[in-house]
Amino acid sequence: MFSRDFTDISETEVVLCRLMATADTKLGGSEESSLDSVRRSEESKLSSWESELPSLQHSLKFVLELKEEFVCPICRGVVLNPQQNSCGHIFCLLCLQRLLESSSPSSPVCPVDAAVITPSEVFQDNCCKREIACLDVFCTNSPECTSVVTLRHLQEHLRSCQFETLQCCNPGCRAALQRRELQEHLSLTCPHRLEPCTHCQQPQRLSLLQDHVQSSCPQVEVDCPYSCSLKVPRHMLTEHRDSCPELHVDCSYQRLGCSVQGKRGRVKLHEDSAVSHHMLLVLRSNTHLEQQVEVLQETALLRQNELQTDSLLLAGLQKQIRPLLQHNSSQEHIVSAAQRTLSRQEDVLSTLQLDVQQISRGLGSGLQELEDLRKSLDAVIQEVSAAEALREHLGTLEENMKRHSGLLDIHATQLRTHREHLQELEATSNDGKLIWKIEDFRNKRESEVKGHPPCLSSVPFHTGPCGYKMASKVYLNGDGEGRGTHLSLYVVLMVGDFDALLPWPFRQTVALSVLDQSGAGNHQSLSFKPDLTSKSFQRPTDEMAGNVAVGFSCFIPLIKLEKPQNAAYVNEDTMFVKVKVDMAGLEQL
Repeated sequence: MFSRDFTDISETEVVLCRLMATADTKLGGSEESSLDSVRRSEESKLSSWESELPSLQHSLKFVLELKEEFVCPICRGVVLNPQQNSCGHIFCLLCLQRLLESSSPSSPVCPVDAAVITPSEVFQDNCCKREIACLDVFCTNSPECTSVVTLRHLQEHLRSCQFETLQCCNPGCRAALQRRELQEHLSLTCPHRLEPCTHCQQPQRLSLLQDHVQSSCPQVEVDCPYSCSLKVPRHMLTEHRDSCPELHVDCSYQRLGCSVQGKRGRVKLHEDSAVSHHMLLVLRSNTHLEQQVEVLQETALLRQNELQTDSLLLAGLQKQIRPLLQHNSSQEHIVSAAQRTLSRQEDVLSTLQLDVQQISRGLGSGLQELEDLRKSLDAVIQEVSAAEALREHLGTLEENMKRHSGLLDIHATQLRTHREHLQELEATSNDGKLIWKIEDFRNKRESEVKGHPPCLSSVPFHTGPCGYKMASKVYLNGDGEGRGTHLSLYVVLMVGDFDALLPWPFRQTVALSVLDQSGAGNHQSLSFKPDLTSKSFQRPTDEMAGNVAVGFSCFIPLIKLEKPQNAAYVNEDTMFVKVKVDMAGLEQL
């Protein structure tokens, strides 16, 4: 295991760092090597500090003079998201993109040495990016603000700088003030700030507060709209209308014939003083109603007599129809004549039923209840018929559903198998390297402490398109000697499609690493050379699990993993594991 302090890097080491970044970028981008793929990858990092700096790019003041290699040849500002061409010059990602878009596909050239720019040869210079990120700059609000920060932390500083100019957030206010003056402006001097109404205590914009009091505040007392002497809260005007003595109303006996109108107070005096007149009106109305009742009773009696006569007639007709119906069942040739007779009788019955219905309306609720019962019976019969039809339809639907459900289960199983195979193909590496991102680290480790699952396994990777198939296994809470104290890391050989053509036993050196995410490069690494007599390196036979895993049960102490000195192995609950197979001497098929 080796570690190194990157706080002091020489010029030679910087060049080596850039060459390594170039190699890693080209190896990992065989499928997407164009500038567009790099741009999409960079734009997806929304939290990048560089995405917030283009507006300040040309106004930055660096503590030390900016090196020429850190100046973009196109915009002449500090390089943001540095992209290196094959000629060695570095450009801003956005500047290079604009240059390519404004040039024809065959003519984009470097503005420094006129070298042709080939998008597939452009790569992101991460080493240069780290150096630029650590450059010291003055705050953009200098000389008022004397702070000096690194470039990557400039936006973070500006979000709290007391000399940063901000827009007032009150609607309608366009004032721009420094952060240190903004709070006083918001609470004391802004003409658009919110203040509570002195009447209803609801917050209102200061500029609209007077209009609120004069036109809409529910607690303000206003003059009665009917010219009485009282002042009433605005929200109680409706209630006041029901008792205001100045409101014009009609006498309560208007529908009985009294025509007096006037203010509520005067009408009330009228009602109290004209009791005898009102009683005469009531008596006259009652006499008229009694006369109407007598007429209705006489009419009802006549209708009842008519109903009895019609009922007798209906009974006689039914007696005549009954033998006709019996005769109709025995002689088919009489059916036609009987139906015509029945049709005529039905017309008579319809007329009689209309008369009966009209008469029944005046007889009371008895016949109405019979009619309602008949209608209810008809409705119940219809509902029963509909229920039977629905039950038959549901039986058919249930059979169809069972058949379709079986087909869906078959398709779901096939889709799941295809999806798993596709995910494995997308994640598979063919260059002997594996970068394994392990998310939700703490929950997975706690689950392993409780006994499930025993370990985590990576997706398979290969040493070439037709090479050895391998995978990595990790025990987050340790395995064997390292259980509970160390992280255990292993590699396992798996059954591959080309094992019959490959040399056995497996002889390549394998390096295992837990990557440092702080940017310092203090990766934790261990490697091993295969024991040619071990069954772990012979040709695998178990298609499900492969050979016995080989690696380190005490790879790194858990306390060092979670609380390192100069590294960040677990960042944002995520850990990265790297497996690299030494490809020296390995001939590709």
